[in-house]
Amino acid sequence: MIFSARYVVASSAALALAACGGGDAADPAPTDSSTPAQSTTETTSTETPISAPAETVEISVSEAFAALPEPYKSADYDRGRRTYKLCQSCHTLNEGGPNLVGPNLYGMFGRGIGAVEGFNYSKAVQDSDIIWTPEILAEWLESPRNFLPGNNMSFAGVRKPEDRTAVIAYIMSETGYSSE
Repeated sequence: MIFSARYVVASSAALALAACGGGDAADPAPTDSSTPAQSTTETTSTETPISAPAETVEISVSEAFAALPEPYKSADYDRGRRTYKLCQSCHTLNEGGPNLVGPNLYGMFGRGIGAVEGFNYSKAVQDSDIIWTPEILAEWLESPRNFLPGNNMSFAGVRKPEDRTAVIAYIMSETGYSSE
């Protein structure tokens, strides 16, 4: 029993460190870049009475990005969702979601950095006058430590530009982004 508890704690710590950008973990699994994002679909079945045939509805996951400006509109949804898994151990995206190790990201675009109530930000973030835009987030995600020295984010960054674009599009679509 003691061995099991130690194993769980050690495994949890290793997973948390990997999720926060240790080493090369910032690269999500490769995707087939020859397939455009618009061709990706998910199929769901609807429940119907036994006398009627089951209906299949195809939903294009790229519809989630349809209202976004370029280059985010053309980003790969699945790549963005996968890349966001690097962020989810520290951040939530839903409205009213909790702060974790990092602040909740809902409504971040157009908001000043360090503005989430109840989150304890570093002095560097508190002293900054940055307003979050997709372009600023792209610079931040490339290397948070280099973008704003002295911030507390231990994430190493997202090296591949196409991963950054996709994860930003995913965050935009999940956090109530509006270009207005």
